[in-house]
Amino acid sequence: MELGLVTFLRAAWIAVTLPIVIASMPSSKLSSFHQLVSRVTTRGITMQPSSYKFTVPQRFFSHFYVVAVVWTTLLLLTTWLYAYRMAPLSSESFHVSHLASQLTGGSHIFSLHKSHLIPLEHRYKVWRIVLLLLLLETQVMRRLFETFNVSDYSPSARMHIFAYLTGLLYYIAAPLSLCCTCAPEVFKFTLNLVSEFIVKGKNQMPAIEIDWWESVTTLMKLGWCQWIGSAIFLWGWILQFHCHAILGAPRALLEQVDHYVIPNGDWFDVVSSPQYLAEIFIYAGLVVASGGGDLTIWLLFLFVVANLGFAVAERHNWYLRKFENYPTNRFAITPLVY
Repeated sequence: MELGLVTFLRAAWIAVTLPIVIASMPSSKLSSFHQLVSRVTTRGITMQPSSYKFTVPQRFFSHFYVVAVVWTTLLLLTTWLYAYRMAPLSSESFHVSHLASQLTGGSHIFSLHKSHLIPLEHRYKVWRIVLLLLLLETQVMRRLFETFNVSDYSPSARMHIFAYLTGLLYYIAAPLSLCCTCAPEVFKFTLNLVSEFIVKGKNQMPAIEIDWWESVTTLMKLGWCQWIGSAIFLWGWILQFHCHAILGAPRALLEQVDHYVIPNGDWFDVVSSPQYLAEIFIYAGLVVASGGGDLTIWLLFLFVVANLGFAVAERHNWYLRKFENYPTNRFAITPLVY
């Protein structure tokens, strides 16, 4: 099951990344394909009125983050419970939990005798996945907050229905890609837990007690890669939050006027879309925090880079066409490079 899930996710990321990469190639022979990809992926200010067929309001972006928060939270909680019960990093936590299980009449699901069969390296991998899901949880929760409280979508802003459906699928596949290597065993663990609950009933189930401080100290035992990756993630997270605040401010001043203001200040003085640069840093942080050995996470990162790179090019060109006074010294996304 693990191999099947991993293979499927990797194939899916390759399948959605390749068309974007091909459409980004500077070849006149690919202009028709570029226009097709642009038509179904662009949204908001860069979408032409002629492309409004089969579109939905851009404010439906909130649906992405509702799905992302619910799904990521579910994966985080089940994986964290599995890691705490079945993959402890200290022998002390094993003995305490095992003794508690025996005293309360807990079933084999909560007794950790099976955890001795799990190699130490695999236990560390499970806890690295918990960290990755925790980081992604902070990202999608912030984006959900911003969607309702910071972003001010124009009433005329639209996105193609294909982009909308792709976005929903993305926020299901992305969290799953972070934990796909242990998802099958977490699923079995959770299924056994639910089955036991159905058979025994609530009153016969042993209490699920988690020492949250112990969980935090366990995360602190992870290596330097995890903390360097977390630092990169945090820097991108803060930068993106600041950029979205700048983007939301001008429209608030213009009230309901359907008009666009050139963003200025901070990184906007250097590049056209620093919020997308921040997104790339966020996912680069996840790659580093994962240890860099999971091909699925690398493919997720490559999709993010390709997708945002394509969107940035479209947006930057739109700025240059729309505003005669647009600063010519601004790069699209990467200072001094592109």
